[in-house]
Amino acid sequence: MNSTLLSILAVVAAYLLGSLSFAVIVSRAMGLSDPRSYGSKNPGATNVLRSGSRPAAVLTLLLDCAKGWLPVFLVRTYGPAYGLGEGTMALVALAAFAGHLWPVFFGFKGGKGVATALGVLLGVSGWLALATLATWLIIVAFFRWVSLASLVAAAFAPFFYLIAGGVVWETHAGVGLAIAVMAGLLAWRHAANIKRLIEGKEPRLGAGKQRT
Repeated sequence: MNSTLLSILAVVAAYLLGSLSFAVIVSRAMGLSDPRSYGSKNPGATNVLRSGSRPAAVLTLLLDCAKGWLPVFLVRTYGPAYGLGEGTMALVALAAFAGHLWPVFFGFKGGKGVATALGVLLGVSGWLALATLATWLIIVAFFRWVSLASLVAAAFAPFFYLIAGGVVWETHAGVGLAIAVMAGLLAWRHAANIKRLIEGKEPRLGAGKQRT
């Protein structure tokens, strides 16, 4: 099988994996209400938490993260032996993320992609994911806005990738562009949160229901 066909198959597989809406799948498996029917109606771990089941929310978070990590990790680790380079890794990263946002199995109505984006970063480099997660935690600790933390962490991720490139991890233009595109899409999906932040109406963590 030539590398071009293999690259196409890898991208399609990554999109299909990303299309597994684990918020819905986990909720169904655990006998909970469909997360698209309550709260923010966003199929993500934060909304699953509103069901009252912390295990379901944690499992959703881990699986959403894993579906972003796995395809990137596989291409980065084993791809070169089959002629798959940075271009394929960048496309696979975007495909997995796009699958979460527009899942083919769930009417193309997906979540906001925070956990899946973190998984993609983990697939690129554990240190990159750690730096981005640390940024998220710092913003949450100081401001108590989950949405703001997600936006700031997403904005910093491309800069982290470039700044430490060649020192902590290897950088590739295609992968850097993919991370920047994901940051832009994540910001777009948080448009309602951004509006509430500007208006001073966004709930803080621990001060009522978080609409993320």
